[in-house]
Amino acid sequence: MTKPAKQIHLAAHFPGVNNTTVWSDPRAGSHIEFSSFTHFARTAERAKFDFLFLAEGLRLREQGGKIYDLDVVGRPDTFTVLAALAAVTEHLGLTGTINSTFNEPYEVARQFASLDHLSGGRAAWNVVTSWDAFTGENFRRGGFLPQEERYSRAREFLATANELFDSWHGDEILADQESGRFLADAKAGAFAHTGRHFDIHGRFNVPRSPQGRPVIFQAGDSDEGREFAAAEADAIFSRHGTLEAGRAFYADVKSRLAKYGRSRDQLLILPAATFALADTDAEAEELAREVRRQQVSGATALRHLEFVWNRDLSAYDPDGPLPDIDPDVGQEHISQGRAQVRMYRDPLATAREWRELAKAHAWSIRDLVIHTGNRQNFVGSPATVARTIDALVQADASDGFILVPHLTPTGLDEFADKVVPLLQERGVYRTEYTGTTLRDHLGLTHPDHLRAERVAS
Repeated sequence: MTKPAKQIHLAAHFPGVNNTTVWSDPRAGSHIEFSSFTHFARTAERAKFDFLFLAEGLRLREQGGKIYDLDVVGRPDTFTVLAALAAVTEHLGLTGTINSTFNEPYEVARQFASLDHLSGGRAAWNVVTSWDAFTGENFRRGGFLPQEERYSRAREFLATANELFDSWHGDEILADQESGRFLADAKAGAFAHTGRHFDIHGRFNVPRSPQGRPVIFQAGDSDEGREFAAAEADAIFSRHGTLEAGRAFYADVKSRLAKYGRSRDQLLILPAATFALADTDAEAEELAREVRRQQVSGATALRHLEFVWNRDLSAYDPDGPLPDIDPDVGQEHISQGRAQVRMYRDPLATAREWRELAKAHAWSIRDLVIHTGNRQNFVGSPATVARTIDALVQADASDGFILVPHLTPTGLDEFADKVVPLLQERGVYRTEYTGTTLRDHLGLTHPDHLRAERVAS
């Protein structure tokens, strides 16, 4: 019997706070004006995407003690933007990254429950931890937690937030105008949590929202992150977008679900993906090369090399050879607030590898950074890109993709107009929304139904 085709999930990441975004392009717009968010969200909804995703930055990155302004810097408050977008969209899910290291469960639960009400059940929370003391300086606790402590706090943070969401069952509000009785249960919202990280009790003041709880996303790629996702998340963001790496990640994470009493369809795997579209594959390849050179200017190339060398390399020619000096492996790092520096755990080995690559291909510093860094996932004509996306999803390399265009706010338009119709023609992507909540879009069961199933079994 032929296996039915999987339906593809698509989402859109509002770009910013990274060097994927080409803010210097004449077609680029603001990354803070509401009109940019509105255009982006409405394009995603027109294309019947599952959700829009906002990342979060809790401190501006610095390099050499100065604000790193080669990328877009700054980000307006996530909840404020998502609440405003709830008013100008009807179906699109609204996903925000909110940190579990420096926030408090009551506050975050209240904000997400409110957003779920305001949007009619479209809220989602990307649960993340903070890893560096530099970011922690913006908060009263300061410092940072070791990795095992971060995940310990994150697990308890989410468990506590769920206790708050579940403190209302959904049937307490009578609002009987004749009798004047508003609540069926005067104890609604009561909670008490005592644990290692949180000791709180009181009344949660937001009644149960349409989804019961927000959809939970997780983005960690470590073993701890994968385990956390398998136990708690509804979807996990992945950086593994190729066939081989994607299938390995997919199989690993899905295999962890059974130990938590969960089925494979209760966790979606969604890699981030960039793209370059043109009328022909050859034209798209040329566009991709042009975009990569826009993303990696000479100054950007030198700064990226500093992530490994941990030295001021501003005197070097970005179109010249790599430095002949070795990286500084001292404890203090020239780059602050950037997670990429953790990728280079052995700077000396990385420098040797990069020198060999540069020598073999006659690459300059800028060439090297372009070839080892930014690469579009999908490059080609609309037909080629649609075919590639479908093939990866059907091969269980992912359940869909979160698209990250290089232009704001119009970078999603061409994909919506030219690729989405081809996916619809292939029968692997919706032509209309069939539900009202984000859980509906993602094919996820309401938590109340899951709880009832567990009780029944």
